[in-house]
Amino acid sequence: MTDSNPFTHFNEEGRARMVDISEKQETSRSATARTTVAMQPSTLALIKEGRIGKGDVLAVAQVAAIMAAKKTSDWIPMCHPLSLTGVDVRFSDNGRNELYIEATVKTKGQTGVEMEALTAVSAAALTVYDMCKAAEKAMEIGPTHLVRKTGGKSGDFYRNDTGK
Repeated sequence: MTDSNPFTHFNEEGRARMVDISEKQETSRSATARTTVAMQPSTLALIKEGRIGKGDVLAVAQVAAIMAAKKTSDWIPMCHPLSLTGVDVRFSDNGRNELYIEATVKTKGQTGVEMEALTAVSAAALTVYDMCKAAEKAMEIGPTHLVRKTGGKSGDFYRNDTGK
């Protein structure tokens, strides 16, 4: 594959392949992703008050996020299995109708952890939905996006419109 081809997950025949990272330098890498779960104020209140029948929504969502980050290569076909050195998941809200989920994933390796961070927040949001669907089925997940990433050949990335 030449450096001019941005589609590195395809071989010369146009078929999918896992990128060979064996020659890449090992560096410290991190990525932070964020998503939002919009819901009725009453549903957010139930979560915050610990009154959802299935249990502590944020505790379960946090564990789901960590588990998902560790298993990202099982979900995303071309992702390399990585040895993660840290996963931190944080929750906040706007006091009205939006729950914010942010995950930071770290590793020391040859490839980045952007997909692990995005998978973590997605799994956490899906877990929130699953645990709260009896109270509300109209919750909306997203937008989901990469906030920042550090390390690696391509350098650092910081999203300008993180806003929340």
